[in-house]
Amino acid sequence: MRHTISILLQNEAGALARVAGLFASRGYNIESLTVAATPDDDVSRLTLVVFGDDATVEQIIKQSAKLVDVIEIGELTRKEHVERELLVARVEGDEAAIDACLDRFSARLLQREGPQSVVEYTGSADAVDRFLDALRAAGDVADHARSGIAAIERPLVTA
Repeated sequence: MRHTISILLQNEAGALARVAGLFASRGYNIESLTVAATPDDDVSRLTLVVFGDDATVEQIIKQSAKLVDVIEIGELTRKEHVERELLVARVEGDEAAIDACLDRFSARLLQREGPQSVVEYTGSADAVDRFLDALRAAGDVADHARSGIAAIERPLVTA
């Protein structure tokens, strides 16, 4: 099963390595990992996506919570949350076909130089996959970079 885990940790050298090392030491390949600062300069948000059985991932989360750098950890998989991923791609091909693809997905053209275009798209991981497939149908994708998943829990609805 796919698990999305959000971790707030101290923004200190080695903190990321300790958390990622705990997952790796249990034999889990990290499918996606993003880290960025939060409004508090001393805290970073780390978002991990791993595939594994529920019991083992739960145990790793409990062990991660004991690390001195971890402030808060939680699995978002079964909670209401928002996930987004950024794709930046360099594509070559018919300008009209590429523009039609951008329009269909509400993607952005960042730069165009001759037959090459640099484009960006933000969406769920599945939506990024669909956009990339459509972009490949519109032209030759020479290169692309994906940010990995950033996720945050939805606000609680109060009546």
